[in-house]
Amino acid sequence: MLLFMVLSFLWVLCYRFINPPITRLQLSRESSSGLKIQQQWIQYDAMGDNIKMAVLCGEDQQFKMHNGFDFKAISKARALNANGNSIRGASTISQQTAKNVFLWEGRSWLRKGMEVWFTLLIEVMWGKERILEVYLNVIEMGPVESKNQTSPVFGCEAASHFYFHKSCKNLSMAQAAKIASVLPCPKKCGFGSRFAYSRQKIIVRHMRRWGRQLLP
Repeated sequence: MLLFMVLSFLWVLCYRFINPPITRLQLSRESSSGLKIQQQWIQYDAMGDNIKMAVLCGEDQQFKMHNGFDFKAISKARALNANGNSIRGASTISQQTAKNVFLWEGRSWLRKGMEVWFTLLIEVMWGKERILEVYLNVIEMGPVESKNQTSPVFGCEAASHFYFHKSCKNLSMAQAAKIASVLPCPKKCGFGSRFAYSRQKIIVRHMRRWGRQLLP
């Protein structure tokens, strides 16, 4: 246990300064699709504010305030799941980053416990800007459609070029919100789906109302 704690501490510390070369999810998508992923790393300051605000409004509006866990959302999710329903948003951006960068796919108590540990580490050692930077570079933002030769798309810069043929720093509010709208289900919710369109309108409304207040 002590060895694991020391190694995980050093691993997280390295990624504070070194960009993660690839994640297990990215390797899985390449293996399942037979295609190389599309990804282009971009620094935090070069992203532009619209994509940051869109993702924060759509995924984690408490990101700047919480310590890695949104306990109110977790309690709400448990209550709805107890009634046979489900909710999106109980997992924070910090948790999603920890899961994507350091862990594997699947659900188990072991993986969940390790997710808590790595979330605490990145909150303490990285800070909010680094967490959001890594998240926006490693999160899945595009479909896996090998029959149409569509490569898996990861990160906001690759997604911006894929969908709008421009850098993410030049995205409008509506364009940034459209990319953020597919994050809940990038493989199943098509970019032009009714779900994405409806979610885009909600995100744009939130961006205009309090988007800049959410930026770390």
